[in-house]
Amino acid sequence: MSTYSIKDLEKLSGIKAHTIRIWEQRYHLIEPRRTDTNIRYYSDNDLVKLMNVSVLNQNGYKISKIALLADQQIGAIMSQLNDNIPSLTTLTEGLAMAMLEIDESRFNRVFDKSVEDLGFEKTVEQLLFPFLEKIGVLWLAGTVCPAQEHFITSLIRQKLIAAIDHEGIKTEGTHPRILFYLPEGEFHEIGLLYYNYLARKADFEVLYLGSSVPFRDIIRVDEIRPVQLIFTSFVTSPGTGVLAEKIKRLKKSFPDKAVLVSGWQVKQEQPKLPENFCKIGSSVDFKKALSMFLKKGRIK
Repeated sequence: MSTYSIKDLEKLSGIKAHTIRIWEQRYHLIEPRRTDTNIRYYSDNDLVKLMNVSVLNQNGYKISKIALLADQQIGAIMSQLNDNIPSLTTLTEGLAMAMLEIDESRFNRVFDKSVEDLGFEKTVEQLLFPFLEKIGVLWLAGTVCPAQEHFITSLIRQKLIAAIDHEGIKTEGTHPRILFYLPEGEFHEIGLLYYNYLARKADFEVLYLGSSVPFRDIIRVDEIRPVQLIFTSFVTSPGTGVLAEKIKRLKKSFPDKAVLVSGWQVKQEQPKLPENFCKIGSSVDFKKALSMFLKKGRIK
């Protein structure tokens, strides 16, 4: 069982810590436990209940009324709400509960409902990515169990791969070819998979190599099957000057190719990029670069 501070509850539920304390004292919605040193902490059940209460409150239920409901009654109302058009907040709460309870069926219900109402791309960009960013912060802080984070990430990865498979393989020789890879030591593949999907949808032929690929292998793949564009992402911070060296090596090895770079490192360090490079900060940037290449043979 995971344990949470009141600040953790605030980050996951979106409810201010001050409000949580008031609800505790006035309505006894959740009751914190205390360590031997008198520090308050909360359980998975407390978090799930608080998120349910938050969703009900946003859907017009008064806290005073919610406090009188049994957990089973709250669950029944939540099921009814999920059958209606949910808000992004409701969907996010559903994902969080699916993660906490290791519940694949709940995840699928939330995902399918979101795709039905928002479409696949908006579901990824407005629901899944912000959710993963929030969970990533809590995972780094040790708040969320790694197994729970891996569970939900694996389910999202499966959905992306299914969407990629649905797009199929573009006919050889009739579409520009783009290579996707993550450098050695980089394993954050969810974003790379989504851009893979977008490229296929935009009628690009894709060579997808995945995570932690040695640089010499990128050169070898291009020798075997030349590409026009290369996409990579730098997330992990390896130290001062390392990113600049990686960009320099890419420029030297691929001076005539369009190179798209993204990731937290690029955003933080804002490196000076060669003329044939383009910084990708979002899916909008990526779609614009692909569209530009299809029209003019360049990315900017």
